[in-house]
Amino acid sequence: MSAKLSVLQELIEPSVVALGYQLWGIEMVSQGRHSMLRIYIDAENGIGVDDCANVSRQVSGILDVEDPISGEYTLEVSSPGMDRPLFTLEQYKAFVGHVLQVKLRMPFDGRRRFKGVLKGFEDEDIVLVVDQEEYLLPIDHIDKANIVPQF
Repeated sequence: MSAKLSVLQELIEPSVVALGYQLWGIEMVSQGRHSMLRIYIDAENGIGVDDCANVSRQVSGILDVEDPISGEYTLEVSSPGMDRPLFTLEQYKAFVGHVLQVKLRMPFDGRRRFKGVLKGFEDEDIVLVVDQEEYLLPIDHIDKANIVPQF
């Protein structure tokens, strides 16, 4: 996690938890001069629009006072959804056996995108099975990973 995201998490997580939610993850997406701060929240009974609005009001107030982001940005609060992104090793561990879509920051074995079943772990690496071939992918090289819903 980048230093900026760590600072943001430290600022907002206590408030999100105090409201009764889990902070699932944070993404900062730069779009030229304007950025998007996306906060994912989760709860045992799921997340609705009112939950997102409550967290948005609370977090917006904190960000206005602390001002940790330079420049313009849009705050978006969302449920992780069925195709939830994974941010931490603990989250990966909870989804062993599920199909993941993984995008790496740099190519590994000539490619950056992988889709396969999360088999397990070796230290800080995930073991992903793609077409009966196992890949050991370092978590800190993963740019983005999402669960692929199976119907």
